[in-house]
Amino acid sequence: MTDYRPRRARFRGAVSFFAAAAALLSIPGGPAADSEPLCPSFRYDDRGVVRQVFDGDTLELSDRRRVRLLGINTPELGHDDRPSEPMAEPARTFLESLAAPGARVRLRFDAERYDRYGRLLAHVFLPSGLNVQAQVLTAGLATTLVVPPNEWNYSCYAALERAAREAGLGIWRLDRFQTVAANRLKATARGFHIVGGKVERVGEGRKNLWLNLAPKVAVRVPKEDLIHFKQFALRALAGRRVEVRGYVERRRGELRITVRHPAALRLLD
Repeated sequence: MTDYRPRRARFRGAVSFFAAAAALLSIPGGPAADSEPLCPSFRYDDRGVVRQVFDGDTLELSDRRRVRLLGINTPELGHDDRPSEPMAEPARTFLESLAAPGARVRLRFDAERYDRYGRLLAHVFLPSGLNVQAQVLTAGLATTLVVPPNEWNYSCYAALERAAREAGLGIWRLDRFQTVAANRLKATARGFHIVGGKVERVGEGRKNLWLNLAPKVAVRVPKEDLIHFKQFALRALAGRRVEVRGYVERRRGELRITVRHPAALRLLD
């Protein structure tokens, strides 16, 4: 996504971000804090030494295992001649400040050990017990991401994201991460968006439940994931206002967002 703010405004935003990141040293659970770390774990399943940090949510260990940090998603670094998304470089730099090459880390696994790319899925901790994902969220450099069945600590992560969002830190200063009305979502929209609107219709197919937020904007909930939505009466949401988050893609002439977990769906009334 292109950042259209004037260069001076972007500079002020960068200064604000680094000031906020520095403030982590004084908040509870920050690197220098003596209190209980944020979103702690009482067990660890593996250990390793960091060899390289690839981006804000991926690192490699000395044994060449590539680790995808569970529970969060940071802006993408550019590749294949595509530019980096705004705040991608600060996110990578921030992760490296916590888990620099040579740093020892502890790993906590969730329900799944690997993703489809062969990366190890883990919550990453420093020997002090500091939760790396929690720090990235607190700095406003990531959104929460829950891919079932990996749900550990998602409510704690969501609280940290909410605080950063309300404070306007990091990515939450960008237009891309503000809620856009479904009927104003551009036909060219792609990638991560937060979309709000009234459910105009609830439809059901053999494999999916559909929430239509606008004539050409639909939310897809795979039926295999309905077990996670017990607190929602999804089939009775017609007329209710909701906010959903996820990756927008264009299929069959409409924009679709796939939602697999309640962490990506919020009732507004």
